Amino acid sequence: MTTTRLPLLKEDKPKKKMSRKITAILLLLFTALLAVIFFRSSISHITVIDFQGSKYSTSEELLSQSGIHIGGQFFAVSTKSVEQSLLELKTVKDVSVKKDFPGVITVKIEEYPAVAYELEQGGILKAILSSGAAVSVNETGIAVEKPILTNWDPADPNKAILCQTLGSISNELTSDISEIVPSPTLSFPDRIKLYTRSRFEVITSISLLKSKVAYLNQVIETKEPGLITMLEADSYVPFQVESDEQKSDEQKDVQE
Repeated sequence: MTTTRLPLLKEDKPKKKMSRKITAILLLLFTALLAVIFFRSSISHITVIDFQGSKYSTSEELLSQSGIHIGGQFFAVSTKSVEQSLLELKTVKDVSVKKDFPGVITVKIEEYPAVAYELEQGGILKAILSSGAAVSVNETGIAVEKPILTNWDPADPNKAILCQTLGSISNELTSDISEIVPSPTLSFPDRIKLYTRSRFEVITSISLLKSKVAYLNQVIETKEPGLITMLEADSYVPFQVESDEQKSDEQKDVQE
């Protein structure tokens, strides 16, 4: 008697594949639902914007320039874009932006230093930064060792160059300068006059100031008040000599 083998039944693979597809679709839908719920919840929004280090720009100005705001999408903020936007402000020298979940954005700002002051029409005192920007003086106060800029045209390009030059010189070398006035000539279109708190009068140019300022301080520390010229050649004439010469001339006139 012969035995007949029955063929083995094959597994229903299509059904398994179908169930896997359904599971994957359900997982995707569930993930999408969670994402929608998350991004609509307050936890995904900006809750704190902390500006640090700014003295000359208000929070309103910084917010407007940065493009971020409370309630905005935290994950949509690009730190590099915010940094580049804030660097367009003439008061901002450097900036770094940090994001801390949930919802906190910290903006650390380094501003250009104040190198001088200027009294505008109406008696409004402005601080002049090394970038050339003029900002209002408020609760930040006044640094008494900074010079006053007098008779400068706001459109004069030499004014911005002067501010950059002052920013590149240490405070110790410029602290005695009380006033800077433009005094251009054909030979030296960027010529300036400086007046010091120690009663010296100085003639120099913006392009030479940085290289000549050491000589200026040397004379101020060792000589009596006088006229200092720092152009192609350096010279010093004390005011007392001029006074003695004037007295001598007056005596001659009386004798005659």
